[in-house]
Amino acid sequence: MKQYINNFLKYRFLLWELVKKDIKLKYRKSYLGILWTLIEPLMTMVVLTIVFGTLFGNQDKQFPVYVLTGRLMYSFFSTSTKASMKSIRSNSAMIKKVYVPKYIYPLSSTLSSYLTFLISLIVLVGVSVVLKVEVTKYTVLAIIPLFLLLVMSYGVGMLLATISVFFRDLEYLWNVVLMLIMYTCAIFYPTERLVHTGFGWILDINPLYSIIVNFRNCVIYGRPLDEKALGLSVGFSIVIVVIGVLAFYKKQDKFILSI
Repeated sequence: MKQYINNFLKYRFLLWELVKKDIKLKYRKSYLGILWTLIEPLMTMVVLTIVFGTLFGNQDKQFPVYVLTGRLMYSFFSTSTKASMKSIRSNSAMIKKVYVPKYIYPLSSTLSSYLTFLISLIVLVGVSVVLKVEVTKYTVLAIIPLFLLLVMSYGVGMLLATISVFFRDLEYLWNVVLMLIMYTCAIFYPTERLVHTGFGWILDINPLYSIIVNFRNCVIYGRPLDEKALGLSVGFSIVIVVIGVLAFYKKQDKFILSI
């Protein structure tokens, strides 16, 4: 373990440079640059609120915050996992020339997406203030689902990065899976609608929704963390990180043959 920690510390500056490079490449040739991180979720929130709120007769004044929380967290999960999945192939030239611990690449992709996500939370704070969402003693607990979201995304990203080196079609399949995940995370519809149709169990087994619901409990409703949802999200995050890391380390020596 000490060897792995020392190895990580040795390459920490490279990790930071890769994170900065990912962010710069994302907004290269963009006039708005990092501001788009704030504008895009705000515009999406307005559209979803109009479609699924106003037009469907939703009278909840905090519905825009409900939509925004789900949209931001799902967007990070989607963006980070797709970036991690491509990270090994995207850095194939560097991998072939110099030795760098290969886990650095999916980790940098996840961290760069996470930094962008944290910046986008400024929009959530602003909208919450405008709509007078009350700050409670439970608001600080939002850091827990935020951390679990990072861990879960990294674990999934490591597994996807490993498989995609040998199975390129995974990129297209994952887009379909992400669409399914989006519609089962209750991003833009009240959970009661799914429960009433008899499909509430879908939410109960969705670890990403478990993170979203606890984040909403802390930020919007001033409630403590839901223990069932917390248990599912913690358990899944630990399991997927272990599986992702083990699979990555088992196959990393064969990456060079396929990239």
